[in-house]
Amino acid sequence: MSNSRNYHWRIAGFYFFYYAFVGMFSPYWSLYLQSIHFGAIEISILMSIQPVMRMVAPSIWGWLADHSGKRLLVVQVAASLSALFYLGVFATTSFWGLFLVLMLMSFFWSASMPLVEATTLTYLGKNTAHYGRIRSWGSISFIVSVVGLGYAFDYIAIAWLLWAGLVCEVGILVFSRQIPKTEVLAHHTDHQPIRQIVLQPRVLALFGGCFLMAVAHGPYYTFYSIYLVEHGYAKSAVGGLWALGVICEIGVFFLMPALVRRFGFVRILLASFGAAVLRFLLIGWAVDWVVLVLFAQMLHAMTFGSFHAASIGMVHEFFQGRHQSRGQALFGSVTYGAGGMLGGLASGPIWQHWGPAALYSCSAGAALIGLLLMRWKLRNMAENRAAVA
Repeated sequence: MSNSRNYHWRIAGFYFFYYAFVGMFSPYWSLYLQSIHFGAIEISILMSIQPVMRMVAPSIWGWLADHSGKRLLVVQVAASLSALFYLGVFATTSFWGLFLVLMLMSFFWSASMPLVEATTLTYLGKNTAHYGRIRSWGSISFIVSVVGLGYAFDYIAIAWLLWAGLVCEVGILVFSRQIPKTEVLAHHTDHQPIRQIVLQPRVLALFGGCFLMAVAHGPYYTFYSIYLVEHGYAKSAVGGLWALGVICEIGVFFLMPALVRRFGFVRILLASFGAAVLRFLLIGWAVDWVVLVLFAQMLHAMTFGSFHAASIGMVHEFFQGRHQSRGQALFGSVTYGAGGMLGGLASGPIWQHWGPAALYSCSAGAALIGLLLMRWKLRNMAENRAAVA
């Protein structure tokens, strides 16, 4: 039992520092770029480098982990090189200099999380519904990061953000060496090529719908902080709003075991997509109504919290045995990688030419298409589960 607790905290520690970095990067990196005089197009390009690397890198690292059987070593090497290349942000403020630094750093930074997700779910075994309780430590660190930095930047220069990122990188590196080894159990699909699993209609629908959800969130991660500041919100209020969403997300993570037993992954996903449509419409058209802004942030519990836990759980069900690492890596590449890249890159021109309301309406449209796709191809899974229940 004591070993189990130690393993829990080792994995939780990695999530803590990894998502503390996200809490530093997603809300505030665009403000840092704005402070060194980059325009909307340049910001959208630089903010899209990380999603691009999340599209390219995980599949490479996932293949290496499954092929070598040394998943944790791959995580440790990636964490070391990510921390090394991050140091470049202190050396340049030019567009192409930051482009190169962020590209190299993100290539290695994005490699580790799909492999850690696979490790966590293997570690949990039959208790995968409890994934959210370990993952919640990432959400807690996100809150600490986003709130603490939000208040700090009302008093200190945004350039101090670079040091916060370095602390997170070092923490990731330290805990990458504490994650326990797990045994990947043999499965009857081990002999199948992974493309045979990917090309199943239900898997394609899951990947396609989640890709669209990531597209919908691209403008949120790229311009939401700038959007709020331009409408008169203090940076501390911006941090508070980001934190509110994640607090609600933590609540859902702890409720996921009960929600999965009651509704199943598919129904949870459908509800998450519906909430995303409403949320992005509220962000786009009700930014001056504080109550509605607060409500929109509370919907983060569904548009990310329940969505992420349910989608990761379904990927784990679809990709078993020796396909676990590559399955999670492919999912991350297609959704958070390709989807985040498209959403981030498209957000710059739309923001510049048509404005925030049109941009977040496009987000709502992407979530709606994802909802329709998921309902079309995965509804039978939900109905079958209901019939069994």
